[in-house]
Amino acid sequence: MLKYISKICLVVPMVFLLGSCWELDQEVLDGVTPEDVANSDNPELINVLKASAYSRIVGGWGGHNGIWSIHEVSSDEMVIAQKGADWQDGGLWLRMHRHTWEPSDEAFNNSWNYCFTAIGEINNLLISFPDVEALGAELKVLRALTYLWLIDSFGNVPIITEESSGGNPTNNSRQEVFAFIESSIKDNMDLLVKTNTKTTINYYTAQAMLAKLYLNAEVYTGTPRWADAEAAADEVINSGMYSLSSNFFSNFSTRNGGSTENILTLPYDENNAGGFNLVQMTLHYLSQNTYDLQEQPWNGYATLEEFYNGFEENDVRKQSFIVGPQFAADGTRLNDISAEASDPDGPPLTFTPFINMLEPNALRQSGARVGKYEFAPGTPANLSNDYPLIRLSDIILTKAEAAFRQGKTAVALTAINQVRARANMPNYTALTLDNIFDERGLELFAEASRRTDMIRFGKWTEAWWEKNPSQPFRTLFPIPLQQINANPNLTQNPGY
Repeated sequence: MLKYISKICLVVPMVFLLGSCWELDQEVLDGVTPEDVANSDNPELINVLKASAYSRIVGGWGGHNGIWSIHEVSSDEMVIAQKGADWQDGGLWLRMHRHTWEPSDEAFNNSWNYCFTAIGEINNLLISFPDVEALGAELKVLRALTYLWLIDSFGNVPIITEESSGGNPTNNSRQEVFAFIESSIKDNMDLLVKTNTKTTINYYTAQAMLAKLYLNAEVYTGTPRWADAEAAADEVINSGMYSLSSNFFSNFSTRNGGSTENILTLPYDENNAGGFNLVQMTLHYLSQNTYDLQEQPWNGYATLEEFYNGFEENDVRKQSFIVGPQFAADGTRLNDISAEASDPDGPPLTFTPFINMLEPNALRQSGARVGKYEFAPGTPANLSNDYPLIRLSDIILTKAEAAFRQGKTAVALTAINQVRARANMPNYTALTLDNIFDERGLELFAEASRRTDMIRFGKWTEAWWEKNPSQPFRTLFPIPLQQINANPNLTQNPGY
């Protein structure tokens, strides 16, 4: 019988670029050697080992002040308006919306640490078990996924592998990071399983990652790779492994593990794998009574009115928002009592798409709320919805865009109309790049795709509500000041 221990401390000098020691929250195998794993026909040995790496990916993606938030709030689809003292946060989210952020802003350091902690954990496993081929291949592609977020967010980041010598690394160029991601995937994906694993990386996840990498190749390297993006997307689409769910919202429900569409998900669990606290981030304080929530929400994240109005009334995806009069679970109309008022008969709580101002006194009821992910009655602070990192509809739209940019309009129309049909929308008979951009916004709202899309389509520096045109250098976030202070070998991104 295998003996399990619950915690272990590992010294990993590359995790934060400084050196660190931490405790793994998941179980690892006590006394198991690399030879034991390499010679074992028990897949549970490998699964337990790689669980520590996956847990790092799950832990910090969907929470406040991390990767998801900096991508969403800096785009034109989501905003955190300041409501008096609420959400002042030192001006962080106002700067994020206006594209006036600073290298010292905490959210960038949190996002950086999230990614490099996962990379450090992966590298440690690769060092400890260098000859376990199946384990190594999957972990290297998982590491490439983390670098896909880094190249998109920060661009010029250090490439740190199990072969790195330690110490303070220097930045690699964005082109070098691109090549590293590409080779990490291509060199290892044939060793990955071709079964529908969903919460771990398989061969088709790797192809989907390549499709997304190549779709943005011109942004990352200056050279477009549209044909490669289409070919990788076709590998996923033509596999027969996935299909569009007939019910769009089944992909985001509390029990969405059976989705036929989700390719790679983060398996959040309200008790054992927290970190996806959208229910707290977007709902009004009184929404606790609507959903019988265990904790009071924070009344923060909302949708820009212009983005909300981009959805046609008969588009089923418009139900991704919570608007209108709000009621308690027993049907009682909710009244919004301000922090200063004691009148129990305050104004009726009604979410309006209109937001009166960004600061300093945004109305507490203003802004359509994010309702794309199911909030089950009795939900605690953390949701148990599996978060879809990659969905088939995204890959279909990737194929549509890549094909259209190559002049293959008929192919693009067939692909994009497949997604629109599920949303109860009429077929396009002609197509423009703006149509494709808009469709991606409608389909992928609140899935941390909008910022990347806006940059690729040349819309990132434009003005929108309460945001002036921004400088081109802000297509990259700054290298966090905290990291530069700790590592003098790092160079700041241009413009900062």
